[in-house]
Amino acid sequence: MRPLLWLLLSLGSTLPSTTGDRASELADYLPTGPAKAFLSVAKNGQPVRQIIVMTERVAVKETGPRETVEHFGETYAFSPTFFAVRAGEPVRIEFWNLQPDDAHDVLFIGPDASVLMHWKLPPISKTAFTYTFKKPGIYPFVCAMHSPEMAGEILVLDR
Repeated sequence: MRPLLWLLLSLGSTLPSTTGDRASELADYLPTGPAKAFLSVAKNGQPVRQIIVMTERVAVKETGPRETVEHFGETYAFSPTFFAVRAGEPVRIEFWNLQPDDAHDVLFIGPDASVLMHWKLPPISKTAFTYTFKKPGIYPFVCAMHSPEMAGEILVLDR
């Protein structure tokens, strides 16, 4: 099991049932139940701003550096890894997976360490939702397939 998934589960987070412990087997889901107290998500909406988050290759077997890949395995990152939004303001966040041969995903985690949503990011794709964060705090987002290095944070400021 990836370190991030182990950490979340040890903190009491719950994930949807899967047929194994691989992050790639997680089903896509949007916030439900208690998660809606932190975040609402819509496919469309009238955002006050738009943020694009891209996937980046840091070290991969095709381009190296070979020593880094041998030691750490393939490494990816989100860019940007940090941005700020205001509570209550709808923001369109668009994830671009720029890799032609690697899938990614994104988990949004609440300030209480609960998993709020999970969505797959297929190769060469753009995936966008309009997010409204309801409570101030730090909301980590991670690729569960490539954690802990492929991660970022959203700082949600008070209105």
